[in-house]
Amino acid sequence: MIKTIVLDGYRIHDIPTFYDEVNRTFMKGEGWKLGASLDALDDLLYGGYGVIRGNEPVQIIWKNFEQNKEDLGVETTRLHYKQKLQHPDIFNVSVIKRQLDELENGTGKTYFEIILEIISDHKNIELVV
Repeated sequence: MIKTIVLDGYRIHDIPTFYDEVNRTFMKGEGWKLGASLDALDDLLYGGYGVIRGNEPVQIIWKNFEQNKEDLGVETTRLHYKQKLQHPDIFNVSVIKRQLDELENGTGKTYFEIILEIISDHKNIELVV
């Protein structure tokens, strides 16, 4: 049987609200919340905590997908990278600058595209838009 998880994209407007929605839908029953991190999202999709248990088949239905594509698009990604550049003690500035340059010249991925790439790496997960 396939487990169905519905992401309510009408609740998503930026990166923090994306993770709010991920926590609301994927972390039911947990006493802690997932941090706003793409690595944490990837780990979550492997299962073992939250609502995904191991490598079970999962269908994610993403409502308001097209709007969220814009919400988590170039402008949001640009701001995300610029905020990281303010913290050279935490982030690798040269990597972030390269990612920002790639985004600006049209060859880099948006935050939304990275999320989709992470989801697609999990062969047990089907994304329905």
